[in-house]
Amino acid sequence: MNDSLPFSPETASRIGWLSDGFCHPVDKTLVSSILRVRQKFAHKGDFGHALLIAGSRGMLGACQLAAKACLRGGVGLLTVHLPACGELPMQTAVPEAMLSCDVLEDTVSSLDLSKLEKYSAVGIGPGLGRSDAAGRCLKQLLQFYRRPIVCDADALNILSENPTWLEFLPAGSILTPHPGELERLVGRTGDATERLERTRNFAARHRCVCLIKGAYTAVVLPDGHVFFNTTGNPGMATAGSGDVLCGLILSLLAQGYAPEHAAIAGVFLHGLAGDLALEFQSEESLCSGDLPDYFGAAFKAVRG
Repeated sequence: MNDSLPFSPETASRIGWLSDGFCHPVDKTLVSSILRVRQKFAHKGDFGHALLIAGSRGMLGACQLAAKACLRGGVGLLTVHLPACGELPMQTAVPEAMLSCDVLEDTVSSLDLSKLEKYSAVGIGPGLGRSDAAGRCLKQLLQFYRRPIVCDADALNILSENPTWLEFLPAGSILTPHPGELERLVGRTGDATERLERTRNFAARHRCVCLIKGAYTAVVLPDGHVFFNTTGNPGMATAGSGDVLCGLILSLLAQGYAPEHAAIAGVFLHGLAGDLALEFQSEESLCSGDLPDYFGAAFKAVRG
């Protein structure tokens, strides 16, 4: 098998995993059963307060994409912790977000630990960079925050450089690597089947939900079950698509969805938004910034 190809439902069926009950397709019916209906008298406090730690000089766009996706995903409140240089761009691009500016101009370095517990979920990584200061910020988060964390992009690369920190991941954390980031976490594999097996072992050991992003994004649960997404298209193979997914999953987690449900619903709605966008875009012209604008249509389509 070509190692560059994702592990697909067809492969799972061929080696007998679907019949063994370990692998499952993610479809509209499943996601519809996960999503909740909002009550008439609900207020923003009912839908969680997310903290997004992201951005560095030259990569503030990733932070903005994730923040917009988080808000479009339905979170009640969002605070973004970012470098001081990102204050004006973020306030202009995503006015709904509250900001926490780092003491450093170009990167994040530290958190206000007295406020951490007020956040219902934390996401870290989009555009973070791999500076020593960013590493210290991630380590501080792992040491003092005990609810599930969404780790993406450079947060994953920093973890792969400091593997002992994985032991401090809060149970239920969601890791969202693309194949290269995954390889740095679990090691080089000979084929896609071995990659999936190593990821299952990794998720079990660290009690986390781990994605394998690709044409059939796999959501690997700590109990060994794997859910293969069925939405999305090649137009989503573009810079920033993963930042949008991170923001959406963070939003669902902050709203109180279980980590496995936030990941499963997140990848499906993210891919469905990309599919719906093709009514107005081509696969060549689709940009990651288009995706949050189709989250509303995606939610409606799932609910029928």
